[in-house]
Amino acid sequence: MAEFSLALNDDQIQLRDWVHEFAKDVIRPAAEEWDEREEFPWPIVEEAAKIGLYGMDFMANAMLADATGLTLPVAIEEMFWGDAGIGLSIMGSGLAAAGIAGNGTPEQLMEWVPQCYGTADDVKLGAFCVSEPDAGSDVSSLRTRAVYDEAKDEWTLNGTKAWITNGGIANVHVVVAAVDPELRGRGQASFIVPPNTPGLSMGQKYKKHGIRASHTSEVVLDDVKVPGSCLLGGKEKLDEKLARAREALTKPQVESSGKQPAMATFEATRPAVGAQAIGVARAAYEYALEYAGERQAFGKPIIMNQAIAFMLADMITEIDAARLLVHRAAWLSRNGTYVNAEGSMSKLKAGRVAVWVTERAIQILGGYGYTREYPVERMHRDAKIFDIFEGTEQIQQLVIGRAISGRRIE
Repeated sequence: MAEFSLALNDDQIQLRDWVHEFAKDVIRPAAEEWDEREEFPWPIVEEAAKIGLYGMDFMANAMLADATGLTLPVAIEEMFWGDAGIGLSIMGSGLAAAGIAGNGTPEQLMEWVPQCYGTADDVKLGAFCVSEPDAGSDVSSLRTRAVYDEAKDEWTLNGTKAWITNGGIANVHVVVAAVDPELRGRGQASFIVPPNTPGLSMGQKYKKHGIRASHTSEVVLDDVKVPGSCLLGGKEKLDEKLARAREALTKPQVESSGKQPAMATFEATRPAVGAQAIGVARAAYEYALEYAGERQAFGKPIIMNQAIAFMLADMITEIDAARLLVHRAAWLSRNGTYVNAEGSMSKLKAGRVAVWVTERAIQILGGYGYTREYPVERMHRDAKIFDIFEGTEQIQQLVIGRAISGRRIE
């Protein structure tokens, strides 16, 4: 176990600077174009793959080879400092990879995670499919059903997934489905849907308020057949989990162990989502700071007015506080365990800070900040998603409330 420290080592500082240069030279100049086009930025992702920023090796080194847990959030912050929509296009496959790593066997991880990324010359995508039109925050109510045919050792998946990053355009889809609906969240499992599997198609593509360069759509599953080997974790492990859950229904004193597949993935990724929010907030703060030092009003730079200087002081204070929570959560995730839902704390705080800081940045720029000629307008639109996806603000409060009270708060 690494000693607790939030100081970055030389390798992390070098990585931070490397990603920052890519964000400054490649991502940020393209941000406005891809936001307006509302299309997946293939050329930027391919460029990221060529330099090694997009791919299994980068994710493995950032996550598995890092004893501190800080490498990935440090890199993500810089990427999203460049642009949130493009940043999410680069990082979106990581959620599918996390779903495989969190629920699959070592053999499944080695087989499928590389296929979520492809190679520098042949880029692939992954998608993690949980949410549904009637089941967003309440993932225990998923209607997508997986039915097993023992004679064929084959699963059939039917349902519609909603709000899926890379949905329909991904090569590998990781789908969470109910195998025993009566058990609700305890009766779910995760499945790999391999490339070009018949029956999987893209539904509507969403036209979003922000992160518009990131592809988000429905995924329709119509009698999708996948072999038994595509059940993450394997049939034996699933049967054991279902047996415990059924016993818990008949004998309340028996604890039903095991986490929901979706929740296991989200818990692992919340500090990373917090880092994304911090990147957006920092970008807006830095732009507003520079603008305030150059913009003249009443014969002096507007930063000379306390009203502006105090806003900026509060902005950087909130950003630094959120970053400390994210880094603490990332360290705990790698080296210990969450005690009071620190992962949710970090995501809750960072999301709120991103929305508030970007709104303050618009205020500092005044009317200019409200126009698309200046990037803080886009940053503000992008920031709002961090209060919503991978667990809304209220879901984070619920998780924290349950952790600190030890009670089943509804």
